[in-house]
Amino acid sequence: MSQSVRTATWPAAASAGGARPSGFGDPLFGLLVRLCGLLVLLLIGGIMLVMAFGGREAFSTFGLGFLWSPAWNPVTNRFGALAPVYGTIVTAVIGLLIAVPFAFGVAFCLTEMAPRWLAGPLGTAVELLAAVPSIIFGMWGFFVIVPAMARHVQPLLRHSLGQLPLLHTLFSGPPFGTGLLTAGLILAVMITPFVAAVMRDVFNSMPAVLKESAYGLGSTRWEVMRLVVLPWSRQAVIGGIMLGLGRALGETMAVTFVIGNTNRISASLFSPGNTIASLIALEFPESAAGSLKLSSLLALGLILMLISFVTLFCSRLLLRRGA
Repeated sequence: MSQSVRTATWPAAASAGGARPSGFGDPLFGLLVRLCGLLVLLLIGGIMLVMAFGGREAFSTFGLGFLWSPAWNPVTNRFGALAPVYGTIVTAVIGLLIAVPFAFGVAFCLTEMAPRWLAGPLGTAVELLAAVPSIIFGMWGFFVIVPAMARHVQPLLRHSLGQLPLLHTLFSGPPFGTGLLTAGLILAVMITPFVAAVMRDVFNSMPAVLKESAYGLGSTRWEVMRLVVLPWSRQAVIGGIMLGLGRALGETMAVTFVIGNTNRISASLFSPGNTIASLIALEFPESAAGSLKLSSLLALGLILMLISFVTLFCSRLLLRRGA
């Protein structure tokens, strides 16, 4: 009994007897954490400085006209960023428009509708899909999706949606199979697992009492998801969508296989095009050191980073307004 009393009163006696001796553990840990945060900023700043320094010749030669010039001709040394920027934005938007509803359906099925014996394998399949290398998606898209688009999907869209007045320009042109629409479809398949995984984790972390109260009031599954789950998890869902958008903007090999790799701007989604990442991957090995072409490619890399930063800023702004 006396030993337990002494054990219980030891912290009080120790605190009364004197202050705890200070060590180097906590200051050292704080210093290391601050260094890690500064290292991230230094890495981002260093990458941007390398891109800006390497692309200085392109900006000095073409000026701000480099941003909206559609020309890309290595023979005449005329380069512009408009065509790859257009292809990057269009394919990313197409990928999001397809992936977000699909990812929402997958996440809702896993958290609310699928039984436990099915939710586990489905969740594992979603995670495995996210681990597939991008070049595998590109090869699968080239040998499977492109022929299917050329034989079935694009002719169907051309004879249905292509006959409508407002959608005629979007779904016109010869059905080659490759193009902006095919690249957007491949991107949608690639980013769906990331967005679905974020949505599933957010839906699972929601307090069950909120959903049970809504069900108790007679709400349907769709009403619970629309009026309870989505407002509660809006910030995290937007964050998952922005994560998928960042993946779509920077994807290289999968897009290179199916987009057609043509530096042109066309309103038709069937027409071939190019993205910043695919253009850099194709043209970089053929660019001589110190050439204007290499400088233009580095300038494109800087523009891609700026687009990503603008996207991140817009997402943070939306989250702040939502909060």
